[in-house]
Amino acid sequence: MSFLLKTMVGNPMKSFGLGGSNEEKKDEGEATDPAAAAGMTREEFEEYQRQLVEEQMERDAQFAQKKAERATLRVHMREKYRLPKSEKDDNQIQMAGDDIDLPEDLQKMVAEDQDEEEEKSSILGQIQNIQNMDMDTIKEKATATFTEIKQTAEEKCALM
Repeated sequence: MSFLLKTMVGNPMKSFGLGGSNEEKKDEGEATDPAAAAGMTREEFEEYQRQLVEEQMERDAQFAQKKAERATLRVHMREKYRLPKSEKDDNQIQMAGDDIDLPEDLQKMVAEDQDEEEEKSSILGQIQNIQNMDMDTIKEKATATFTEIKQTAEEKCALM
């Protein structure tokens, strides 16, 4: 019976601060140590924190490098298609430093595009384009166009 009375009266009294246990007071007064909360010694916790900071710095450096590579590619494309330059791309390239290289597959793509443009702009490229034309198709298109123009003129002209 005393247990029942103690439970009914004791628990509500603890919430008012009138009858608390020593453990609660000890937890409130003691400063919590993050190393102890993680289950490590202080040295292990400091080493762990240092490793986290180093990994974050490495990730940030890799991210900046990737952004600079993309910016370099955009600069190449803008030069190729004669588009206006972007200050944002220039800033990203400068932040990453001078040792920016495009990945190998992108370098191949840029080189292939430059080779194709050089071939097209050369005299040999123009001659090849002439050889690739189908003269019969061109004659048929010209004849069809001439016939259409002639029919349109006959319909509109009262004398013909």
